[in-house]
Amino acid sequence: MILTILQRDIVWNDPKENVRRANETIDNLPDTDLIVLPEMFSTGFATEPAGTAESDDSDTLKWLISKARERNCALAGSVAVETDGKYVNRFYFVEPDGRTTCYDKHHLFTYGGEDKRFTAGSERVVVEYRGFSIRLLVCYDLRFPAWCRNCNDYDLLLVVASWPTPRADAWSTLLKARAIENQCFVAGVNRVGNDPSCNYNGCSVILDAYGRTLAECAVGQECCATAEIDIEKLKAFRTKFPVLRDADEFIIKQ
Repeated sequence: MILTILQRDIVWNDPKENVRRANETIDNLPDTDLIVLPEMFSTGFATEPAGTAESDDSDTLKWLISKARERNCALAGSVAVETDGKYVNRFYFVEPDGRTTCYDKHHLFTYGGEDKRFTAGSERVVVEYRGFSIRLLVCYDLRFPAWCRNCNDYDLLLVVASWPTPRADAWSTLLKARAIENQCFVAGVNRVGNDPSCNYNGCSVILDAYGRTLAECAVGQECCATAEIDIEKLKAFRTKFPVLRDADEFIIKQ
């Protein structure tokens, strides 16, 4: 699979402009199987979602569906969504045929007040796509290894984020830890630029199951990075070194 990550500067609370810019970038990409955008890529990280969150049939979602069909690839990224009278931080995974899978962020960022307005999701979500089982996570989820745990059900971990610059070392370290402990590929896609509260420097990266860098974005700059990930090599590594088979069993209580 060819995987492309888009490290974006996000215009605050302007979905039309953010979609326009992302569309322009995607139009200039070579062929790829999967394109991943950051957390809340259409608005920036909004902890006060009233007036900012989009509907669950928004123009942003319609664009994702249209672009996935046009490029014959999947598009993924999270959006602040108002649905059924509540707000969720919703990670969309949209396939070329229009099939759309949603994951609502489970660990809301209490330090930033996300929990005051948003509703946490409760379901772990794995998507089957082009020979890979893909787990979806959003930002703060990355800090919780039990929630990230590979139950022998995924090959690629996608983490989209608005992870501030002062905690960039934690971001990079945790991504590597999740790759190594779960014997999986990891794509961590963070934004750059500023919003009313924070500065972001990206450090977006694609890692293999050894925690080694396959591709990375330049620090602090809008850019893209692409890597080819091989499911057969991953399976061979897991067979030779069966970490997942030896893992302790446990159940997460909701």
